[in-house]
Amino acid sequence: MPETARSGLRRSRLVLSLAAVVSAAALALTGCSASGSGAESPSSGSAGSFPVTIDSALGKTTIDAAPKRVATWGWGAQDIALALGIVPVAMPKFSYGGDANGLLPWDAEKIKQLKGTTPQLLDADSGEVPFEQFVKAKPDVILAPYSGLTQTEFDTLSKIAPVVAYPEKPWATSWRDQTAIVGKALGLSSEAAALVKKTESAVTALSDKYPVIKDKTFFYAAANEPGVLNVYRAEDPRVQLLNDLGMKNSPSIAALDSSKGDGSFFYQLSYENLSKIDTGLLVMYFDKQSSVDAFTADPLVAAMPTIKEGRFAPIVGESFVSATSAPSVLSIPWMLDRYVPQLAAAAEKVK
Repeated sequence: MPETARSGLRRSRLVLSLAAVVSAAALALTGCSASGSGAESPSSGSAGSFPVTIDSALGKTTIDAAPKRVATWGWGAQDIALALGIVPVAMPKFSYGGDANGLLPWDAEKIKQLKGTTPQLLDADSGEVPFEQFVKAKPDVILAPYSGLTQTEFDTLSKIAPVVAYPEKPWATSWRDQTAIVGKALGLSSEAAALVKKTESAVTALSDKYPVIKDKTFFYAAANEPGVLNVYRAEDPRVQLLNDLGMKNSPSIAALDSSKGDGSFFYQLSYENLSKIDTGLLVMYFDKQSSVDAFTADPLVAAMPTIKEGRFAPIVGESFVSATSAPSVLSIPWMLDRYVPQLAAAAEKVK
């Protein structure tokens, strides 16, 4: 996904007075019943699983009882809840990759399968957490293990409901850890573990079917700004998915990183340094084919060995980009059969 889509959720300009509004509204909700929502999905977690306490980089969260009204923020948490059979009462609207309503295709399919109603879709494009919309949703828990929540946002949301944030850094939680965290929060740890195992088996099966990709090095990037590549670091989940498939990070990813320690999931590399990239495959994403054509038409890009020799694996189309950029137990099965053959076609040309 473009960094405006993900970093938009990360960059928040809090209006300080809103915290008071949220606090007052949250107090008003304490006597309200959670029933009556068409999107409400009771958890099947046993009462014995609660209370549970989950540590995060932003603080500990205790969930006293199995949540019946689940809200999500960031990327992926809604996928996991749905895969566990729970339709959220509120989740982000995805303008990038989503349908006319803002639902990602694999989420829309699962909601239909579960005979659920469309959740309240939270405004996410502005980069500001929509606190008042969360208040309206009346959640029992807010799941955000793969997000860019700030400490202030976490503290403010926690006045509405218990918030489950990321364990270490924003936008850096693996799909496995996301699944385990959400499973624990919902009292469905064993079901979450089974989903991870099932997804791993699917990844392994596709990797075995296309052995040409194993041990091939790759360099994962995006051309979201003129003359600059965004290069994804080893901790990014999209990079880790290729590692799951048996591929290896190009040494160039670390060697060309001049901004180590800045806390981001990517760094920028100017086109003047493209000739320094040494890799088997170049993997990149684009919203449409015309963007691929414009990229490869640049003389500095066209001169790259990966481009000239066809060792280039472009991921094209917003929904496909979203699925591969934020892999989850729901999006991986949706895109894997298309993704791996594309990687294999490029890997065939590695000498």
